[in-house]
Amino acid sequence: MILSKIKCIIPLLILLLALLLGISIGSVYISPLKIINIFGNRVFNMPLFHNVKNSDVAIIYYIRLPRILLALTVGGALAVSGASIQSLLRNPLASPYTLGVSSGASLGVALVIMFNISSGILLNMFLPFVGFVSSLVTVFLILSLARKIDKNYSTNTIILTGIVSSLFVNGLLTLIIALSGDELKRIIFWQMGSLSLKGYQHLLGILPLIIFGLLGIYRYHKELDALSFGEDSAKNIGIDTEKIKKRIIVLSSILTGSAIAVSGIIGFIGLVAPHIVRRIWGYKHSKLLPLSYVFGGVFLLLADLIARTIVSPSELPVGAITALIGAPFFAFTFFYKKR
Repeated sequence: MILSKIKCIIPLLILLLALLLGISIGSVYISPLKIINIFGNRVFNMPLFHNVKNSDVAIIYYIRLPRILLALTVGGALAVSGASIQSLLRNPLASPYTLGVSSGASLGVALVIMFNISSGILLNMFLPFVGFVSSLVTVFLILSLARKIDKNYSTNTIILTGIVSSLFVNGLLTLIIALSGDELKRIIFWQMGSLSLKGYQHLLGILPLIIFGLLGIYRYHKELDALSFGEDSAKNIGIDTEKIKKRIIVLSSILTGSAIAVSGIIGFIGLVAPHIVRRIWGYKHSKLLPLSYVFGGVFLLLADLIARTIVSPSELPVGAITALIGAPFFAFTFFYKKR
């Protein structure tokens, strides 16, 4: 009983610690006491301390807080998406990227950047919108192709179709990059992933889609429990595996497409976060999905903190940091398990 309570408290403490670090540390350090005072002033109209500057308030509310909230949202969405796809395909190395989501988003964004297309309506949300739509279109095309090959949507067919489609789209993307001129740097930087210069408008732009995807996937947590034991077991208890597979893939693609449309390509969160949760809290999806969201958000928050402080005042792409942390971690745990 005590161990169970400790396991429930640990994620909350880790989240609070990560939030505190993300808000306080940066090019300007703001102490935890000042942070509490600033939030108390905004929420409860408490008077500000004499040593709290207006610049401190502006840094917290208009620079760090939106970036931290966006990191939690994007990282959590990628982790939940990865957890659901891994259970669906019964493959710990699977992720929505396996299905071509990132390739589709990259291709759409590269075309927009190369031809300098813009929108007067969507403004700075136009690029994220294009990334989201192109990733979703890619997934629907892959599902249609998989349907023609195998009407039952077998796991191997989905994986192979996704890999082949990703290779084809990546070939087109490489061709576009080779033909691009001044836009080359912008395309590559977007592919490396970054939360720089992102504000509340980006968060509000993807939040409805993220909430829809999260609630949609959690609705099928029992079906995911059954599918993790195999399609035959799920069919024996009356689950329409074909319908559930399509819905989970589409919902996962909505989560991933929305996330990477704003942040660019950020890898390994959907692999590492669910793996940690499974090792500590087990495989039951009623716990796995929400805890994956927490750990995925914390992972990206801390990676972004490293990216913006390690070479301050310059900034590194957060996708490079997640890869440098996630790849060795996952390789170690995977090969340790094999051994």
